Amino acid sequence: MSMNEVWLLILGGVVVAFVAWRMLVAGRAGRRPSAAGKAAEDAAGLVARHEAERAAVEDAAHREAERLAAEEAARREAERLVAEEAARREAERLATEEAARREAERLAVEEAARREAERLAVEEAARREAERLAAEEAARREAERLAAEEAARREAERLAVEEAARREAERLAVEEAARREAEPLAAEEAARREAERLAAEEAARREAERLAAEEAARREAERLAAEEAARREAERLAAEEAARREAERLAAEEAARREAERLAAAEAARREAERLAAEEAARREAERLAAEEAARREAERLAAEEAARREEAQRLAAEEAARLEADRLAVEEALRQEEEERLAVEAAIEREAARQAAEEARRRELAAVPPPAPAFRTAEQTVVMVADDSKVVRIKTGRLLAAHRFQVVMAEDGADAARQIEASLPDVLVTDVDMPGMTGLQLARQVRGDPRTASLPIIIVTSDSDQLQDEAAAAGVNVVLGKPYPEALLIEHVQQLARVRSAV
Repeated sequence: MSMNEVWLLILGGVVVAFVAWRMLVAGRAGRRPSAAGKAAEDAAGLVARHEAERAAVEDAAHREAERLAAEEAARREAERLVAEEAARREAERLATEEAARREAERLAVEEAARREAERLAVEEAARREAERLAAEEAARREAERLAAEEAARREAERLAVEEAARREAERLAVEEAARREAEPLAAEEAARREAERLAAEEAARREAERLAAEEAARREAERLAAEEAARREAERLAAEEAARREAERLAAEEAARREAERLAAAEAARREAERLAAEEAARREAERLAAEEAARREAERLAAEEAARREEAQRLAAEEAARLEADRLAVEEALRQEEEERLAVEAAIEREAARQAAEEARRRELAAVPPPAPAFRTAEQTVVMVADDSKVVRIKTGRLLAAHRFQVVMAEDGADAARQIEASLPDVLVTDVDMPGMTGLQLARQVRGDPRTASLPIIIVTSDSDQLQDEAAAAGVNVVLGKPYPEALLIEHVQQLARVRSAV
C-alpha cells in the first residue's frame, strides 16, 4: 500500500470520526440534524469516492502487474525454448562426437586386434619354422647316430674277425708245434691235411669274407636305401610341411586380406559416416546461413519496400502538393482571367446597356418584319453573338471581337443562344458545332426556320470543315471556319456579313 493510500485512509478515518462526533453532538443537543446528516453523507461520499479511486488504482496496478507477469512469462518461455533448442543442438553435437569417439575406439580396437593377429601369426610362423629346424636338426643327429652305430658295428665285426683270425692263428701255431713234435709222416700227412684244411679254411674265410662283404654291401645298400627312404620321407614331410605352411601362409594372407578389406570397409564406412555427418552439418549450417541470409534479405527487402513506400508516399505527397499548388495557381489564374473578362464584359455590357435599352422597344415593335439593313454600319453598331460551351473559347473570341470594337453577346450553348436570339436579335451569329443539348447545326436550322431570324448571318466553327460543308450549307450556314483559323479571317467574315464599314 502506497503512502497516498495511507493518507487517504487516515483522512477518511478523521472525517468519519469528525462526522460521528458532530452527529453525536447534534443528537444530544437536538439541533440541526439535517445538516449533520448532510455532512455525514458528504463525508461518506468522499470516503467512497476515495475508496473507489483507490480500488481503481489497485485494479490498474493489478492489471499492469498481470501484464508485466505475462510478458515476463512469455520472455522466460522464449528463453526456455531458446535454451532447449540450444541444449538439443548441443546434445546432438555431443551425440555425434560420442558416436565418432566410439567409432574411433572401435576402429582402434579392430586395428589393435589386427596387429595382434599379425603378431600371433608371425610368432606362429616363427614357432613352426623353429620346430621345422629342430626336426631337421634331430633327423640330422639321428642319421649321424645311426651312421656312428653302423660304423661301430662294422668296426666291432672287423675287430671280431681279426680276433678270430688271431685266435685261429694261435691255434694253428699250437697245432703246428704239436704237429712238428709228432711223427714226420704224420707231420707231413697232417701238413698236407692241414694245408688242405687251411686251403679249405682259406676258401671258407674268403667265402665268409665274400659273404660278409656281400652282407655288408647288402646292409650298406639297405642303409642307403633306408637313408634314401628317410630322405624321401623327410623331403615328403618337408614338402607337406612346406605345403601346410604355404597353405597356412595363404590362409593367413587371405585372413589378413579379408581383415584388411573389413577394416578398409569399416574405415570407408567411418569416413562415409564422417562425410555424411560433415555434409549434414554443412547442410544445416548452409540452411542456417540461408535462413539468416533470407531473413536478412527479407529485412532488407522490407526496409527497401518501406523506404520505397515512404519515398513513394513523399513523392506522391510532393506531386499531390505540386498538383494542388498548380491547380490552385491555375484556378487563381482562371479566376483572375475570368474576373478580368467579367469586368471587361460587364464594362462592354454597361456600355451597350443604354443602346440596347433604347433599341429594344424599337426592335420589339418591328419584330415581325426585320428592318432593312443599312448600307453600311460601324463596328460599334454591330452586335456579334458568340455561342460555345467552352468558356475559354467564348472569352477568347469575345476579346478578339471586342478588340475590333464589336459589341459581343455570349451564349453558353445552343439553347441559351436560341433564347437570347428570341429576346434580342444580334447582327451576326458565331457558333460552335459540338455543343451539349442543341448543336450548332440544330441552332442554325432553328434560326433559318423562324421568319423573324431567317436572314441572320451565321458563321459556324468546326474542326472538320471539309466533311461538314454540305450539311452546313443545307442548314443555311453562311460561312464554315475550320479550326484553327486566322483571327483576321473571322473579323473579315464578320465585317462582310454585317456590312461593316472598314476603318480608314
